[in-house]
Amino acid sequence: MIELRHLRTLMALKESGSLAGAAKKRFVTQSALSHQIKELEQRINSPIFVRKSKPLSFTQEGARLLHLAEEILPKVLETETDLKNGLETEINQLRVGIECHSCFRWLMPVMEQFRHDHPQAELDLSSRHLFDSLNALEMGELDIVLTSDPVPGHSLAYQHLFDFEVKLVVAKDHPLATEAYVTPKQLARLPIISYPVPLARLDIYRHFLEPAGVEAGEQKTCDLTMMLLQRIACKDGIAALPNWSINEGHGLSLASVKLGQEGLKRPLFGAYRRHSANSALVQNWLQLVASEGLARQQKSN
Repeated sequence: MIELRHLRTLMALKESGSLAGAAKKRFVTQSALSHQIKELEQRINSPIFVRKSKPLSFTQEGARLLHLAEEILPKVLETETDLKNGLETEINQLRVGIECHSCFRWLMPVMEQFRHDHPQAELDLSSRHLFDSLNALEMGELDIVLTSDPVPGHSLAYQHLFDFEVKLVVAKDHPLATEAYVTPKQLARLPIISYPVPLARLDIYRHFLEPAGVEAGEQKTCDLTMMLLQRIACKDGIAALPNWSINEGHGLSLASVKLGQEGLKRPLFGAYRRHSANSALVQNWLQLVASEGLARQQKSN
């Protein structure tokens, strides 16, 4: 087991460049420091630095452990400081990660209400951790992630907010536009227009085509919802989008069709760390999102 004292010793070695200097930084004797280094090397079955090298040079294994120390120790220090100050000191910041490109527009009312409720709080909505948002949440880089795909094994809490329907979107004069619903076979090899997300992560592929063993067509990507909808109206391809995205295409010649007889329903969860120092802000945000989702469902029914 690699311990924090080992990582702190590695940082001291890097900063001082010698065993004697590292021992002074760690307030131990050089003999005790050498013993600790030997213990660590036995645990990883490899030397961590090149003996008698000047300046001190780390081995590949030592450099990897040093990188780990540089990542972890600042977070440990930050947590220690928070705990010393008391968790009752609320952090007045909320960083929300979004795994859905089309969520920003319908979240605007939520943002406005949140800022009204917490005028002093700093709110940051971001999709920059799009493909690694849950890891970013665990590491403390985000406070909430809106996701439809909880990952087992993450030490996170998931709060169900609401369910939404994903529908096929086609041009109004497309052959499938008048269908009550479509089957996976009807979409075989049709070009799919989507946000810049790998095909394997798209709902239409993961939860509709792939389970039926149907091959998807060419994937074409587009960053902006309005442009995506315009391309569909021009028969550049088909798409599968949540109801809230389809509503943005008002004025375009589009039609939406159920995916399967029962429709393709997907859940939206709010993922967060338990016992975070801004838990009140987290819960307020999740309540607002759930209320907005419910209101939109009632309007569409």
